[in-house]
Parts: sequence; structure tokens; C-alpha cells
Amino acid sequence: MAHMHAPNQLHLGDAAHRCASLPASERLDLVYLDPPYAVGTVMAMREATGQTRGRKTAASGRDAYVDGSDVEALLGMLEPVFAGVRDRLSDHGSFYLHMDWRAVHEAKVACDRVFGRRAFVGEVIWTPGNGSRGARTFSMTHQTLLIYAKNERKSARFRVDHPLLREPFAPTSDKMHFHNVDADGRRYRERVVGGKAYRYYADEGRRIGSVWTDIPAMVANTPLRKEATGYPTQKPELLLERILRAATEEGDTVADFMCGSGTTLAVAARLGRRFVGSDASHVAIETTRKRLDAAGVPYEFSSR
Repeated sequence: MAHMHAPNQLHLGDAAHRCASLPASERLDLVYLDPPYAVGTVMAMREATGQTRGRKTAASGRDAYVDGSDVEALLGMLEPVFAGVRDRLSDHGSFYLHMDWRAVHEAKVACDRVFGRRAFVGEVIWTPGNGSRGARTFSMTHQTLLIYAKNERKSARFRVDHPLLREPFAPTSDKMHFHNVDADGRRYRERVVGGKAYRYYADEGRRIGSVWTDIPAMVANTPLRKEATGYPTQKPELLLERILRAATEEGDTVADFMCGSGTTLAVAARLGRRFVGSDASHVAIETTRKRLDAAGVPYEFSSR
């Protein structure tokens, strides 16, 4: 609970500048970043019935941000952000970078350069379930989360004790192995590894793997859902909750310097984490403030 005395913060401004301008003593336990993907378009809001969100069309609402097609320019913008994140991470902190196929490999090389390859924890493949239109090859239906630690991969906090971080055992495994029943009626199996016995309960399930297919993007993007803001590329709260449950504890500080619609900040507040958020888009900040205010979340705002 070391950080809870400090207020939540929201800033309008460039990601690299906002990260670098944090006090030297500020330490971030998790940084999530969902930057532009080098799509080559303007991303627009849906703010009224009949409007569309995402790639700008005649039916779109206000422009939210420009997502240019120049990968080198994108990486040139991102690399100073990576360096700022590295310098502000706590010793057990984690950095989750959310990209898609267009620039994720160049981003991986840049992150390796900034953090060091030993700091690379791994990657998660997320399938939003949106499908893909007009593809000339396989439909690119996944996005990638690159995960980095402050120093070495083993230093990053990772918790597995929450139901969101577990999944049911495969039916065959469940049938073959869970024959024992304890005094409470719970089915379990025991394995002896290196002379030490480990007990696994069927109802707890196993740790989730690195391919996530169970969190559809639709929940964040249909006007029928409460969490939908109309912001393009909004991510589901459940996705961010899984990341926060894995990488942080109550009272930790979570940062998102390209906060978009404010999903990371809203989830952090709900889970008892302090947040530091920013975005260079006036529309993003307006959307985030409206969302946080509606939820009664206290924060300090700066546009300087």
C-alpha cells in the first residue's frame, strides 16, 4: 500500500515528455502502452447514433488520433517512451506493450535495445474476435502483448492466484488424473517432483497460457455495453483486469501514457491501484475524464 497516499494523475501531453517529467522518486509497478499500430489512417469516434468508429469515414464522429503508416516514424516516437518507462519502473515492475502485426517485430527489436534481451519476459497473443476484411492472405485476427521487466525477466511480479489467471483443465486431463477427493469433497491429483509432493485441485484449474481467446473486443465496442465510450481501438476492461491481476497488487501504481478512452485507469481505480495516465489527444482526455467522473474516481488533472 506504499503508493496510496499519492493522488491519481491524468495529463494531456506527449507520452515521452509526460513519462520523463514524473518526479525522479516516482516508481511505476506496471506500465501498459497501446500505441498506434502504423495502420495508415485517421481513427475516429462514434459519438451519436448512426455514426461509425474506427477508420475515418464520412459517417464517423470526431477524429481521435492519426495512425500513420510509417513504421520507422512510429518507432522513432516510441523508443524515447520505452526509455522513460525503463527508468521509472520499480524493481519488480512490468511493461506491457500492445501492438499488432504491422509493427510489433520492429517494436520488439527496439524494446530489446532499450531494456536488454534478458528483460524480455515473453509475449501474449490476444484474439479480439473481430475477424478481418479484404485480406489477401490469412486474416490477421490476433494482436500481441510484449512483456518486459525492469532488469531480468524473473524480477517481474507475476501472480497466478486469481480466477482470471486460470482456466479449466482439459477434459481428458480432468478425467484421467483427478481421482482423489479431500475431506471437503474437492477432487484433486498429486504429483511428486524432485521428492516434493504437489497437489492440484480440479476446481482451481491451471494457469492460463499465452494465447487468450476468451476476451472478445466486442464488449468494449458495442453501444449496448456500459463500458463502451465510442473511442476507436478501445480495449475491454476484462483484458486490462487480467493484466493488472497478474502484474500488480492492491496499492501499486499503474501507468498508461497513451490512455485513449481510459480503460487502464478505470480498471486500476476499481481494483484499488493508483494510476498515472496521459494522452496527447484532446478527444482521448475528454473521453477519459468523462469516464472517470461518471465512476466517481478522484484524480488530479494537468494540461500543462
